[in-house]
Amino acid sequence: MSEVKQHGRRRAISPSTFVEESFAPTRREVLAAERSTATPHGSLGALIRTGLANGASQKVGIALAATGLALAVTMPSATGVSLASVDTTPATVAESVVTAASDVAINFDSPVVASALNPDGQLKETLKVKASNVTPQASKGTLSTPLKVLTPSSPFGGRINPLTGAPGEVHTGQDYAVQCSTDVFAAAGGTVTFAGWHQFGGGNRVVIDHGNGLSTSYNHLSSIGVKVGQKVERGDKVALSGTTGASTGCHLHFEVIIDDETVDPLGWL
Repeated sequence: MSEVKQHGRRRAISPSTFVEESFAPTRREVLAAERSTATPHGSLGALIRTGLANGASQKVGIALAATGLALAVTMPSATGVSLASVDTTPATVAESVVTAASDVAINFDSPVVASALNPDGQLKETLKVKASNVTPQASKGTLSTPLKVLTPSSPFGGRINPLTGAPGEVHTGQDYAVQCSTDVFAAAGGTVTFAGWHQFGGGNRVVIDHGNGLSTSYNHLSSIGVKVGQKVERGDKVALSGTTGASTGCHLHFEVIIDDETVDPLGWL
């Protein structure tokens, strides 16, 4: 076999003219890494080194992340692209220790979860601020209905007085049509602050203070089942509906009172 010799000065290959060969791990290589649970670091380490040697760290990172055995993150460095792997095996995670500075307060008390399934907890969280500062989004659903079934008959706000026919009356609550002597329930836990005759048209009336500026009142009752100073829980029976006072028929006039001012109860129910 003849040999051909080159004559003249040999030119050196500049580093800038060197072409890197791309490396793309095959599906077989990825599956092999997944199966090597006995020595995962050996197989994965070889795959990392091979990928880095061939300048394909991003593809290797994606492949390793797909195996579920390691979390691969591609990070820039001063000399190029490097691949950092973090072991996420259960044993490693279980041994992790979380520390905090000595001046950080740590509280292990179980928090009260606010949800529609825990209205008392939701109201407690809501009333950590003054009731007058509670937003409509926070107040909605914090009170329970005072009757098992609500049948609205007259809304909160301006209306014609049903007794005199005079326009411009401000209706201070929500009226719900109901038969007389129907059970009336506390909309939330609290303390009874009034239980008796209301001389300004409410007839037999009960007022419950729920704290931090929030109260509810129940009017036109046929009978009262609580007394001033009594503690009640949400859903406790406090009275029977009626038509006492300034009333044209059996119904419940229900009010929500914030800092002695009535607001629309629908914002809290």
